Amino acid sequence: MNKFLDLVLGGLWLSAIVSKRFSDELSALVGKKVRVILSSGACFEGIVVALNPSDYSIWLSDVRERNGGVYDKIFISGRSIECLLVLEAGPDLSKLAERLSRVFPNMVRYIREADVILVMDRIRVTKDGVVEGTGPAAERVKKIYEEWISEEAKT
Repeated sequence: MNKFLDLVLGGLWLSAIVSKRFSDELSALVGKKVRVILSSGACFEGIVVALNPSDYSIWLSDVRERNGGVYDKIFISGRSIECLLVLEAGPDLSKLAERLSRVFPNMVRYIREADVILVMDRIRVTKDGVVEGTGPAAERVKKIYEEWISEEAKT
């Protein structure tokens, strides 16, 4: 009986981890350019501005339709989505977080769900650069960010 309970609880734990990872990946789509292919065959490209993880419905802005239509915003029901492709993922901030960790050991946290790096819990870095923080440490982080983004552009 104990083995059965261990198996059930272990399965639930693994299921929770997988579900969390899926949710994290879905949340990371906000702000990214995607292509959404619907079960009807329609196809839209735009920037994800909001989504509903419970039914996978999605709001896109700056939308272009395959047939040439252009829209400011469009709501797409999750039930009609056949495929969702990420077109512009942007830079991988986990690599920058690793680099910052070498300069600021044990003082860097990468929050994947928000795509934000916190340095010393007061300097906030996004894909757009240092958005919060001042002083010499923030200047150092900004310099590292600029070097890193320059290197990423070359690859």
